[in-house]
Amino acid sequence: AAVAAAVDVVLIALQLAGPCGAASASLPVVINTWAFRKATETAWRTLQLGGSELDAVEKGCGQCEIDQCDGSVGYGGSPDESGETTLDAMIMDGNTMEVGAVADLRHVKNAIGVARKVIEHTKHTLLVGESASLFAVRMGFPYEDLTTQKSLSVYSQWLNQSCQPNYWKNVVPDSSKSCGPYKRLEKSSCEEGTISQRNIRNHDTIGMVVIGKSGIVASGTSTNGAIHKIPGRVGDSPIAGAGSYADSTAGGAAATGDGDTMMRFLPSYQAVEYMRMGTDPTVACQKVISRIQKYVPKFFGAVICANTTGSYGAACNKIPGFTQFHFMVLSPSLSQPAEQVVDCI
Repeated sequence: AAVAAAVDVVLIALQLAGPCGAASASLPVVINTWAFRKATETAWRTLQLGGSELDAVEKGCGQCEIDQCDGSVGYGGSPDESGETTLDAMIMDGNTMEVGAVADLRHVKNAIGVARKVIEHTKHTLLVGESASLFAVRMGFPYEDLTTQKSLSVYSQWLNQSCQPNYWKNVVPDSSKSCGPYKRLEKSSCEEGTISQRNIRNHDTIGMVVIGKSGIVASGTSTNGAIHKIPGRVGDSPIAGAGSYADSTAGGAAATGDGDTMMRFLPSYQAVEYMRMGTDPTVACQKVISRIQKYVPKFFGAVICANTTGSYGAACNKIPGFTQFHFMVLSPSLSQPAEQVVDCI
């Protein structure tokens, strides 16, 4: 029995070790979508100060909520059809496989903070809408207006352009030329959408994966969703396996882009499963993008991947106006956050 126990210890040690049998010098690692440097720095600093991987993800994504990264994360951006900004976020513990998420969150700025409280104080996984806001207030978050002069200006300009672009199809009046309210068209036609063109830079979710020194994985996302979305729309960001996924036995992944398309393929879950089978993180990301391409060749999107040895990679779908994807990485081999660029496939 003692021998068997010793063998088990050795096997566990090897699983946590790098490819040469030594503890990976590439850990910890923080990786996040887009060139959101302050988010990377905040997550890294949280780890250095003794915070957990989950703390690092929460603080890192929360930094983008404060900074209103690219106007696509946090308050005051991406107004929906009624002019309101709503938020989606999730956080996942790769050790316990617990997930906390909020969607269509209103009047509360720190969406990923609320998502963390879903893990800590409920037996649920996802809370939505005004009810999620009431939960947040119970948890001590301030109830405040997410609208700003900038988001009102964006909304006003959209109305003046006859509500173009929007997300309706097969309705009357003609959604490509006028505002609603819309009713369903009795006789449906197959309208060709221009989703890929209008969604570039409108879905810049922050997705983050943090892997600690011992290989513990956490992931998370935060976004204010698609600009001019139909109220009530929820994209991939708060959905486990779509927006992000973490598993401390394999790795973590996060997605960004056209969530309405990407969420149908659970790209983050699939990428982690590829890495579990030994696939290199870059190749795992590429395989996920390729799977979506077969059905939606012109979608806008990218995926980041990292495994438990600290290897990482990313991939994106090449369309006009989007031929490269920028993401951030910080690990012991880097003295500061490094902006990485991959060519889309």
